[in-house]
Amino acid sequence: MSEPASISSGIASRYATAIFEISKESKSLPKLEANITDLVSALADSADLNELISSPVISRADQGAGIAAIGKKMKLETVLQNGLALMAEKRRLFVLPQLLDQLRSKIAEDKGEVTADVISAQKLSKAQADKLAKTLKARVGKDVKINATVDESLIGGLIVKVGSKMIDTSIRSKLSSLQNAMKEVG
Repeated sequence: MSEPASISSGIASRYATAIFEISKESKSLPKLEANITDLVSALADSADLNELISSPVISRADQGAGIAAIGKKMKLETVLQNGLALMAEKRRLFVLPQLLDQLRSKIAEDKGEVTADVISAQKLSKAQADKLAKTLKARVGKDVKINATVDESLIGGLIVKVGSKMIDTSIRSKLSSLQNAMKEVG
């Protein structure tokens, strides 16, 4: 991991731990989890929000006012709003994506779940996702939450990442292996 990435991760970890612990004490983890999902999709959809959290040109006061308005509009949990306000005051909003990832993993760990990142060539049906989750649960021993994305360049098959393990059954990967084997022969 590069040094700036590890610094960002460390900053996000401290804020995530504080927000998680306070939410757990106040028994508001389900609401926090819903807030995290909303914020992740807002970050994915809004270039303005990404600019607000990452631009060094925007002042602390403007970042604070912007994030407060977003928190109020999205009806974020008080602990999350306070955490984001503190991050804005300390010019730490740039770690918001890492904060949300770490909060998600802390909540999942608390619930006894693991998240599997699944990349497929076509959108998985509900039945396929459920069957995959059931199969992974049997292997991992914990409930598995599927985080599915589509990458048509895979041609077919799946790439599944659970923790540090990765299973690549994509046709693109198999074709690449075959191409390398043919280069070695010829």
